Amino acid sequence: MRTFTLETSLWLPQPVDRVFSFFADAANLETLTPPWLHFKILTPLPIEVAAGTRIDYRLRYRGFPLRWQTEILAWEPPHRFVDGQIKGPYRRWVHEHVFVEQDGGTLATDFVEYALLGGALTNALLIGRDIERIFDYRRQRLMGIFGDTDEERQ
Repeated sequence: MRTFTLETSLWLPQPVDRVFSFFADAANLETLTPPWLHFKILTPLPIEVAAGTRIDYRLRYRGFPLRWQTEILAWEPPHRFVDGQIKGPYRRWVHEHVFVEQDGGTLATDFVEYALLGGALTNALLIGRDIERIFDYRRQRLMGIFGDTDEERQ
């Protein structure tokens, strides 16, 4: 199974505790997901997030309705958590979120490893670009929520 990766970092001018708290509230997933995905959390809110928590979602991708379930695989407030797909459209999806205090703010980094049916061709033609679009939208929303800044640090 061929896997693909995405890594993106964004410096936010807020303390790590505040940034992590935002991500710890599962309801904020809808805020960070582009409207064109019609993303909806199905698990009743509020969700107490911890290692082992499972969350169910519904979305539409290119007109196709999809169900997705993820599980929190690691939970280390306020510095890191990992979610992984249990059921959904990918053959593999593991998303690590890392939060590091840096220069009076927080460096938020996402590491995503995924695999899909159709492998490299499907990734090149559709999925890879769409994942980048999703994370670009997320970046814009986070900058709006935590303070507009053009400063990205690696």
